[in-house]
Amino acid sequence: MLENIKAVIFDLDGTLVDSMWMWHDIDIEYLSRFGIEMPDDLQEAIAGISVTQTAYYFKNTFGIRDSIEKIISDWDEMAFDKYAHQVPLKKGADRFLALLKKQGIRCAIATSNSRRLTDAVLKAHGITDYFCEVITGEDVHKGKPAPDIYLESAARLLIDPANCLVFEDIPEGISAAVAAGMKVCAVDDDYSAQNKELKKKMADYFIINYGDIPEMA
Repeated sequence: MLENIKAVIFDLDGTLVDSMWMWHDIDIEYLSRFGIEMPDDLQEAIAGISVTQTAYYFKNTFGIRDSIEKIISDWDEMAFDKYAHQVPLKKGADRFLALLKKQGIRCAIATSNSRRLTDAVLKAHGITDYFCEVITGEDVHKGKPAPDIYLESAARLLIDPANCLVFEDIPEGISAAVAAGMKVCAVDDDYSAQNKELKKKMADYFIINYGDIPEMA
């Protein structure tokens, strides 16, 4: 899988850390503050887009009167403690990161999440130093499935997209990486289980966890 690969780029939620359950719970709790029941299709509607884009979606769709800044701030506070203390790494992720470092392969995070929360979860697991670059939804104008965040990652890493391997858990993220001209490994996750077969078709590789990677054997 790592042949001719000079950089590995990870999505965060549902890919590197097991956190999608948390955002599902936060969406329910947040909307309940306004007496709104979370629609069944909400997670699908906001999949891959940046925090700011998601805030606009909530404001316009649910008639939230708070400012975009207040909405994001409220989410940030609701999520911070969970990221710092309750969100685990995906199985085998720490060993895979150590392998990449040993082989001299540059690594980056490319997430639609905020920088504060991204930094919190990386710090909590002691893996910050594995990443040469951390690119968040705050750094690009268009969220996934647009390729912007992956192209920005390759540019910062000074690596040709053709020599980059991306790990993603949702179809929108896979589409973004494919559009950027990168190889893609889809990662299994309970919150995208309904798209498992689609993810397999879209991506170059598919893993249940990082122990499935051939170089990890």
